Amino acid sequence: MTTLYAMPSTAAMAPHILLREIGAPFDLVLLDRDKAEHKRADYLALNPHGRVPTLVDGDLVLYEAAAICLHLADAHPEARLAPAVGTPERAAFYKWLVYLTNSVQADMLLYFYPERYVEGADAQAAFRRVAEARLNDQFDGLDRALDGREWMLDGGYSAVDPYLFMLCRWTRFMRRPARSLPNLGPYLARVLERPAVKAVFAAEGLAAPYF
Repeated sequence: MTTLYAMPSTAAMAPHILLREIGAPFDLVLLDRDKAEHKRADYLALNPHGRVPTLVDGDLVLYEAAAICLHLADAHPEARLAPAVGTPERAAFYKWLVYLTNSVQADMLLYFYPERYVEGADAQAAFRRVAEARLNDQFDGLDRALDGREWMLDGGYSAVDPYLFMLCRWTRFMRRPARSLPNLGPYLARVLERPAVKAVFAAEGLAAPYF
């Protein structure tokens, strides 16, 4: 049996979307942040970092959202969520997924949690402005990459797309949200129209604005 441990609107969203795209049965366990359920001993036995998501797939216990997305795409080739191994398209798939998690998502942590890195309100505000400027540059590049494209990869919708959608969602209250960009805005609307994505928003109890 497959179980995804998640919290609403967190890094668990991309794996959650993929599981619903695949259509195989799975259990969704939504942890309560306010009750610190992600710090309970039984959960820490699965994920010692006390973060989400965590996927239990038979005997496999896996955490880190990008790793889970790669595993799901490979374990369910019939869902066509990743290009064939060894192809140029697969190389592009790796490039974008690694960029999203290693660059964009990493800078998101700087933006949302400046207190982890610097002390004092003024220093934290300045730190956040720098992180936001970096994110603006990154989303500008992603917007350019989408010019004239329906999805991020030539071969069609892939695991990269829900990952990018998830990160764009996190910008929805920033001064320049991803939806305001000329190519990302329509792209995000296309992702939101997918039944799997709508099902995730319903299951996680999320309301507008969706991105």
